[in-house]
Amino acid sequence: MSRTNFDTLLEAGCHFGHLKRKWNPLMAPYIFMERNGIHIIDLHKTVAKVDEAAEALKQIAKSGKKVLFVATKKQAKQLVADKAVSVGMPYVIERWPGGMLTNFPTIRKAVKKMATIDKLKSDGTYSNLSKRENLQIDRQRAKLDKNLGSIADLSRLPSALFVVDVMKENIAVREAKRLGIPVFGIVDTNSDPENIDFVIPANDDATKSIEAILNPCCAAIAEGLEERKAEKIDMEAAGEAKAAANAKKSVRARIDKKDNAAINEAKRAAVAKDDEE
Repeated sequence: MSRTNFDTLLEAGCHFGHLKRKWNPLMAPYIFMERNGIHIIDLHKTVAKVDEAAEALKQIAKSGKKVLFVATKKQAKQLVADKAVSVGMPYVIERWPGGMLTNFPTIRKAVKKMATIDKLKSDGTYSNLSKRENLQIDRQRAKLDKNLGSIADLSRLPSALFVVDVMKENIAVREAKRLGIPVFGIVDTNSDPENIDFVIPANDDATKSIEAILNPCCAAIAEGLEERKAEKIDMEAAGEAKAAANAKKSVRARIDKKDNAAINEAKRAAVAKDDEE
């Protein structure tokens, strides 16, 4: 069963592309027609691409890996942040920090710096500093939190990127491709789909359109996480059952050993009695 449908995407305005003069010829396979100088995206292909992307995202989440959501454009920022938080995934909605993927260890140091500042503040180390120094530290902490707070739990490189507007986030896309990280992207008619592993052709400017694409994708991630949780519970239950079976087997072995010892003792007693007679 499809995760979305033509009518839902149509109602959200996912079919509206850019002006014909701004188009990227590589998007031709996803364009249905041109009307009033504006390209119209083929939503039948969008539905198929959403299903394909959602299934891949589900498998990534099921394997316990992270998907990094990237959207720094105004109309997508808060929406992407809310959706990413709902499925426990990291996100970037402020300026993309150059080298975030290709120079990940340095980014991790900056994230750890936030934790260090929090620790030193809580244990009173900074209480002896002047008001001015404390204010500078607070500003530094706030700046780090604004840019990197949303990836504080990202201890290793993400397994995939989900990008809204691949043209605007081209630096993130290039870094991901350099490291071989698959990219899922909402791609409009003015963008280049060549570097995107999972192309979702749709309007990337309207909030409703972005939400219509994010909903099934995030739902798939949530499904993957639930299945992973269920599998973990089943494995733990199987492990407990195996342990119980082994314990039962061990008890049975001890009982058998005692029985054999008793039988042997009885035999020896019988033999000894016969010898006396």
